[in-house]
Amino acid sequence: MPGFRIRKAEITDAPRLADIAYRAWESGILPILTDPKDARDTERRRLGRAVGEGWRHSIVAEIDDVAVGWCSRRPGRAYIPYLFVMPEIQGHGIGAMLLERMEMMLELEGASRIHLETPADHVRAVRFYERQGYHILALRTEGGRGPDPFASVHLEKRLRPYDGIIDEQ
Repeated sequence: MPGFRIRKAEITDAPRLADIAYRAWESGILPILTDPKDARDTERRRLGRAVGEGWRHSIVAEIDDVAVGWCSRRPGRAYIPYLFVMPEIQGHGIGAMLLERMEMMLELEGASRIHLETPADHVRAVRFYERQGYHILALRTEGGRGPDPFASVHLEKRLRPYDGIIDEQ
C-alpha cells in the first residue's frame, strides 16, 4: 500500500482519531440500534473522551500522512478496547495490520493472551476478530444502558511469546 505506515499516536491526533471512531461507529453500530435517538451526540462525546484518555496507548495507521485508523490498549493489561478504521477503507487489511502490530507490542511485553470485546450484534466485527485468530470466550447477554445496549462478545487470542535464548553470535 503506497504511503502506508503505523506510528505511535500523538496528542495532536486526538480530533482526527475521535472522528475516525465516530464515523466507524456510525456505519457499524448505529444501523443496528433499536432506539437511536440521542445516540449520535452521546457517542460522539463518549468517543472524544475515550481518545482524550487513551491516545498515549494508541497506534495510528496512516496513508499518505493522513490518519485512517487507530488501535489502543489498556495500560498494564493485555486488553484492546478500541480498533477503528474509516468506513470507506474497511476491508483492505488496515484493521488487521493495526491489530497485528498491537499484538506484537503486547507480546514483547510478555502477554500470552489478549482480550477484547465487541457487540454481539455487530456480526462483521465478530467475524473480523475470528479471522484474526480470536476465539469467543463468553457472551454477556444483558445489554447496557445508553447508546450501545447490546449483548457483548468477549474474545481472546493466545499468543506465543518467545522465551528462549537469543544467540549473540
